[in-house]
Amino acid sequence: MEYGVRLFPDQASSVAGRVDALYVFLLGVAGFFTLLIFVAIVFLALYYRRTAVRDRTRGHSSKVWLLEVTWIVIPLALTMVMFTWGAAIFFDMQTPPNDALEIQVIGKQWMWKIQHPNGRSEINELHVPTGRAIRLRMISEDVIHSFYIPAFRVKQDVLPGRYSSLWFEPTRPGEYYLFCAEYCGTDHAKMSGHVHVMQPADYAAWLAGATTEPPQAVGEKLFTQFRCHTCHSEGAEPRCPSLKGLFNTTVALANGRTVNADDSYLRESIVNPQAKITAGFQPVMPTYQGQLSEQQVFQLIEYIKSLPSGAAGSANALDGENDPS
Repeated sequence: MEYGVRLFPDQASSVAGRVDALYVFLLGVAGFFTLLIFVAIVFLALYYRRTAVRDRTRGHSSKVWLLEVTWIVIPLALTMVMFTWGAAIFFDMQTPPNDALEIQVIGKQWMWKIQHPNGRSEINELHVPTGRAIRLRMISEDVIHSFYIPAFRVKQDVLPGRYSSLWFEPTRPGEYYLFCAEYCGTDHAKMSGHVHVMQPADYAAWLAGATTEPPQAVGEKLFTQFRCHTCHSEGAEPRCPSLKGLFNTTVALANGRTVNADDSYLRESIVNPQAKITAGFQPVMPTYQGQLSEQQVFQLIEYIKSLPSGAAGSANALDGENDPS
């Protein structure tokens, strides 16, 4: 990370160069037409000034339609190039690779709480390896924040009560700025940090220094602590659906619709279980809104995602009865 005044931040991700190229193209088009219009205004103002003797009847031609077609076709072609170019970058930035390394990010006034898959946590610091796609799964505990890494050319709003994500692939080892780009309160300006991009071997060594349990293990303890297993079982007459193999399956709802059991569905089923009732079960599960932090909800979800597929018909939902005692 270099300090000082620069036109652009470092290009430190696989998409940064593409974003900058589009930006330069937009600046070039805007600058060209700004200059063209300025020159035309100055020329016409001087050429047709009041004291000048000019033939002001010239220019009335039957081919005026050609001029109109020209100033319609050229701007249309330029805007379509901008749209196609920008859309291609946008869709690539919204589609992470299947093998992306997933890291949990929780925004909170005024800090970023980050947890890696093996359980290692950090605040306002993010360590990632080069040459590996990184997917951040993010949520806020209070107000709207925005996760912004200028050197990677990525920015994504982080919302309360809803997961959002962004991905990037670091290409250059180094230390880069991390900001909150959405005004979030009194100390918004202090909600910043650094991204440390490391060689894969160095990242592996850093990750091995973790002394905390992975999220799945903590989630299993929470699952037992809140006695979720007493209802989410596979008995002869279970009071609620089994969770084995649930993640990323299609869940049939009581209203006749279906929903994919992704991270957002699992979270909603924990904090607002009455929102989507699973077909064949009663809406008797209590809410855990306010009883679990966002990090604990994340850990529970990771445990549920780790459960292997069980017997046929076991994969449905979290919407059955639960005993929190």
